[in-house]
Amino acid sequence: MPTLILTPRQTPDSRALWKAASQMGWQTERLGSWRIPEHVRSASEPVLYAEALFGPDLAADLGLRLLHAPDDWLPTLPERYRRRRVELMTLAECRKVPGDHFIKPPGDKSFPAAVYDAQTLPVLDDDTQPVLVAEIVHWAMEYRCFVLDRRVETWSVYLRDGDLPEEGGYGATAAEATAVIGFMDALLADPSVVLPRACVVDIGYIADRGWACVEPNGAWGAGLYGCDPVKALGVIRHASERR
Repeated sequence: MPTLILTPRQTPDSRALWKAASQMGWQTERLGSWRIPEHVRSASEPVLYAEALFGPDLAADLGLRLLHAPDDWLPTLPERYRRRRVELMTLAECRKVPGDHFIKPPGDKSFPAAVYDAQTLPVLDDDTQPVLVAEIVHWAMEYRCFVLDRRVETWSVYLRDGDLPEEGGYGATAAEATAVIGFMDALLADPSVVLPRACVVDIGYIADRGWACVEPNGAWGAGLYGCDPVKALGVIRHASERR
């Protein structure tokens, strides 16, 4: 039987997944601290859901490997799925790039994703840290898709013109739903696009350009943003594997 393992942080998403796990007949363990108790470590099928900052350490303690796309996934994605310039470089290299760009760490939250120039970039201890440097574009809409075995299990609208939805979430029109599934079907059917078995892919509509990938995320730590918790949990179950 799977055991859903949640961190001490109480969030609406973790509570929704707790209820989903109960509906599916799973066991659930809410950690009381950032240490893994022995009885949790010995669970036959641990399923970790954790924040990006703590997930890797908790996974290592559980003997799990978290699945995620490589750092260069977005820059190497075919342009027809990306529709903007994106480069992977070190923070030191980034400081030499003139002008404003949208800059973010590819795999963690060591500094906020935002528009920076060389003078406003955060100062970190490690200037060899990789960063994604992207052309600034206007995303009219953004959607979150939980993907398992190259099929979208659940999706939701999570931004419109940069704004998060009010409680209850944004609805999607029939035309939007058709466009989202059409784009994702094409992306996931393309053998040149390599993804983990279970992951989250964020996509959106760039004004004056069309549909494109925003970024991939590890399903083991991704927010639900209105996605079906039961279906999302089915993806999260396969977002890590035994070392």
